[in-house]
Amino acid sequence: MTDATIASPLQRLRTVLDDAVLNVTGGERPRSAPSLERPKQAAHGDFATNAAMLLPKIVGAAPPMIAERLTVALQEHLGDALREVEVAGPGFLNLRLSDAWLDAALADVVAAGERFGAAGVAVPEAIHLEYVSNNPTGPVHIGGARGAAFGSGLANLLDFHGHRVHREYYVNDFGNQVALFGASLQARARGEEPPEEGYQGSYVADVAAEIPDAATRPVDEVAVAGIALMVARQKASLERFRTTFDRWFSERSLHQPRDPAEGSAEPRPSEVDEAFGVLAEQGRSFEQDGALWLRTTESGDDKDRVMRRADGRPTYFASDVAYHYDKRVRGFDRVIDVLGADHHGYIHRLKAAFVALGGDEDRIEILITQFVNLFEDGERAKMSKRAGEFVALDELVDDIGVDAARWYLLARSHDTTIDLDLAEAREQSQENPVYYVQYAHARIRSILQRAADGEVTGAREGDDEADASTAIVDGERELLLALLAWPDEVAEAADRRAPHRIATYALALARQYSAFYRDCPVLAAGVPDEVRARRLDLCRATAAVLAAALGILGVDAPERM
Repeated sequence: MTDATIASPLQRLRTVLDDAVLNVTGGERPRSAPSLERPKQAAHGDFATNAAMLLPKIVGAAPPMIAERLTVALQEHLGDALREVEVAGPGFLNLRLSDAWLDAALADVVAAGERFGAAGVAVPEAIHLEYVSNNPTGPVHIGGARGAAFGSGLANLLDFHGHRVHREYYVNDFGNQVALFGASLQARARGEEPPEEGYQGSYVADVAAEIPDAATRPVDEVAVAGIALMVARQKASLERFRTTFDRWFSERSLHQPRDPAEGSAEPRPSEVDEAFGVLAEQGRSFEQDGALWLRTTESGDDKDRVMRRADGRPTYFASDVAYHYDKRVRGFDRVIDVLGADHHGYIHRLKAAFVALGGDEDRIEILITQFVNLFEDGERAKMSKRAGEFVALDELVDDIGVDAARWYLLARSHDTTIDLDLAEAREQSQENPVYYVQYAHARIRSILQRAADGEVTGAREGDDEADASTAIVDGERELLLALLAWPDEVAEAADRRAPHRIATYALALARQYSAFYRDCPVLAAGVPDEVRARRLDLCRATAAVLAAALGILGVDAPERM
């Protein structure tokens, strides 16, 4: 955990609460950590805790009595920083902090800038994150677009939280689909229709036209050349979508003999063969009817799975086995696979393979993204589908832009279906959430620039700031408390693999800022210098947190709009 996180105001307050609990219990900790959360109603205080309700068995008293003891302990620990404590209901404690505590907390947030809330994970992990893996026989489609948004958003989130994330794309460049793609390319090069089970999209003819002598070269060479061109196109589409990878891993490489070990002239066996050897040594595989099987039922799969057919050809699952063997031996602390909606059946078999190869079941996660439905004014959208029987990522980006596409594909949990309204996504108004959040950031940047230029506006009708107290008012307090929640939101979102929570938080913070902007003039004439300075700091802190949240989502944080 970094110094920035250890020193965060809410973490310090939790430490004080823990110390108060230990004072009351004589040093014994409750089984569950006490909560410290915002009350549902702001009138009930800044924070509420259930600490007293966790201690009756330890202390031997009722929660209300324990709450009174905790009140005394908290007052001793916090002193003037605690303005008010109230015992509520069956033993909840409602805390209201002093202006001095809030001012110090704001200073911490401003000092941290866009790194406020970052690197808060207690035990950083080296994480292998595989996502998208769109077949290299066509453009990235709308399902791959969701995987790209979710995978890259999750990678950004885990990285921001303090993990070391390796981003990887698995290129399915081996097997029957590659042969069919080569045959389809060659047919188009000859002016013929592709095979019945081949690839029909107009992009096939475009790719074939880029391959020299595609009509006459051996079809396997045409396939390899075509895959290389399609992978280049996919890279370009994904980079445009702000999705990049540390490595594009070739499935074909798993089936090829590897370079000799140092001091040897003999090539090493392929990773598929090496993985098969490991499984055989551990008694995890067996032969039946001439085929090689993996005992996936031992890990909850509904049946054992074939890795090598009776005719000697490896199955697609053989590549999965070898790929996860490769991931394991590379030494990552955790492996996360992001798969498409049609891959539910892969969960048990992939975990079974990982465990059979010596991995820990708790160290592999299989996340399944759900479908995306496109709508136009309430009806299913009809886009050009020039890529074939699907909508391509490039078409979506051409229509609504990168920012809106990423926001709308990330704003819902990955395991729920998205109904994306294209008309709303195009709209540049308060009804469009990504525009609303971006506009809030741009508005703040404008205010900060005007302040730097020395601009002061006329007082609004009804303002009497000249004689006002410099005490923190409700609008300032609520915005600051929303900002202080950011590190917890990051931690919760990272732990739950839920980048959509970042979008939810960013929208709520933008709305809270709008309320602050409405109720708390910043540049108006007559605002006391101390108040103006505090409000400008609130603007700076809000802009920094919004920029960090948008950065995690892969959405631009504009300076002006």
